[in-house]
Amino acid sequence: MAKASSPAVEIEVDDKVVRVSNPDRVYFPERGWTKLDLVDYYLAVGDGIVNALYERPCMLHRFPKGLAGDKVHQKKLPSGAPPWVKTVSVHFPRYNRDVHELCVTELASVVWAVQMSTVEFHPWNSRKADVERPDEWRIDLDPGPECDFATVKRVARVAEEVLDDLGATGFPKTSGGNGLHIYVRIKPEHEFKDVRRGALAFAREVERRAPDDVTTTWWRKDRDPAQLFVDYNQNARDHTIAAAYSVRGFPDGRVSTPIRWDEVDDVDPHDFTIATVPARFADLGDLHGGIDQAAFDFTPLLEWADRDEHEGAAPPVDPED
Repeated sequence: MAKASSPAVEIEVDDKVVRVSNPDRVYFPERGWTKLDLVDYYLAVGDGIVNALYERPCMLHRFPKGLAGDKVHQKKLPSGAPPWVKTVSVHFPRYNRDVHELCVTELASVVWAVQMSTVEFHPWNSRKADVERPDEWRIDLDPGPECDFATVKRVARVAEEVLDDLGATGFPKTSGGNGLHIYVRIKPEHEFKDVRRGALAFAREVERRAPDDVTTTWWRKDRDPAQLFVDYNQNARDHTIAAAYSVRGFPDGRVSTPIRWDEVDDVDPHDFTIATVPARFADLGDLHGGIDQAAFDFTPLLEWADRDEHEGAAPPVDPED
């Protein structure tokens, strides 16, 4: 195992230079991958990770001692940032305080965050221009503990069908864990509570079409563990999930990876790691690269929510309750 005191290296990223200390520190003991390997991975998918994070408040999952050590969930920008690292101020009513979170506008900021021991990047679904109005609707297909991945893929196809009926373009990706995510760009015209209502209405429609596979029951204790939960509350304010191209904090260095719809039926999330995704990215480019050109008018989903509530369906559970 490399010594933690290995000499620092300087990485040129466009017009910036980022000093990376302890480059040989092993972050993924199962594979022997180091901090510098992590830097190299993010450099290889640079356009993709910047596109995924661009101008969004971003929470960092940091592992100062590598995955063998503790994980730090960091909202506030770590101290010692160079002056060119951008931030965005976010207000947290529960604590009545403002926090300056990382706001990526260039790849050098990503590399600096990795220097600060960041493995995972978890951006908001809104941007700096209007933090309170999401421009990204996130469909999180979250399998229960007894739900197999074949079910996840089956439900993804149902979600695709509903999106097609709406005239919305979905951009799928592996979660890096056991599920799949589908992102839809929306016009930033609605507040979080409205996007969450619409996301629940969508989830209920998926449930209607696949009642044996899908649940929208919020409380985990009340769910069938063999079913998949369409987690609409990932659209709540300050709820974040791993970005496209974000590495996950698993021993095998898995990556939350964009996929094509024609890959869904055969995809295996374990195939996408920091060792394999760079070549895929070089071959396919950023599969989410066109998402900004596919903005969807979210209004029909709010109409679905109104209809459901008029028929007696409960509104979304507040995730803070």
